[in-house]
Amino acid sequence: MQSTPAKNASAPVEDYVKAIYALTYERDQFASTSNIAERLGITAGSVSTMLKRMDGSGLAEHVPYRGVRLTPAGRKLALSVIRRHRLIELFLATSLDIPWEDVHRYADALEHAASDDLIELIAEKLGDPVADPHGDPIPTRSLEIDERPQPSLADLEAGEQAVIVRVSDSDPAMLRYLTEHHIAIGDRVELIGRQPFDGPCEVVIGEHRRNLGIKLAQAIHVDRV
Repeated sequence: MQSTPAKNASAPVEDYVKAIYALTYERDQFASTSNIAERLGITAGSVSTMLKRMDGSGLAEHVPYRGVRLTPAGRKLALSVIRRHRLIELFLATSLDIPWEDVHRYADALEHAASDDLIELIAEKLGDPVADPHGDPIPTRSLEIDERPQPSLADLEAGEQAVIVRVSDSDPAMLRYLTEHHIAIGDRVELIGRQPFDGPCEVVIGEHRRNLGIKLAQAIHVDRV
């Protein structure tokens, strides 16, 4: 069985590489100290201290006037943590019926404690799934991941149709709202129109016509059909 990269990495280091990965999703992007601090909910000073340690351990590199990015080793560790996190989310949702708005916070705590063997047992039990409950891709055992960008509902033109394939898990209240309004991954959606100046998007989902705020529409990712 393949061993986890940087097996002795601490929970804070794992949180950092995961945060930097999310902030530098596209290649050649850099994360600023302030952005990392905001994402992790800590001070910029604490971030600076940790980044120096990560630079020294070969997990991240700081480029003057641009920011920080993961090294190949740091990226490998980040994908390992993400694999654990997303498999745990899916296990909690499918085996324990925990709502999709709650699985993220549970997985955040469990991802650091789960062993490689346990994660692979979960993956086998779930049939080696490719996506978590929110539609985010799960890295493979060899830590490869589908990073193709997907448009958001707000990117559609009036009259375009699409299928919902992924929803941001950053706001549990938003996920709860979608559940309450019977909007889910796999639903077919058509954009009817969009009000100017960041106004709401008018859409048809199933048989229902709805107005979705621009922030919510930008959090819903789709495949055009």
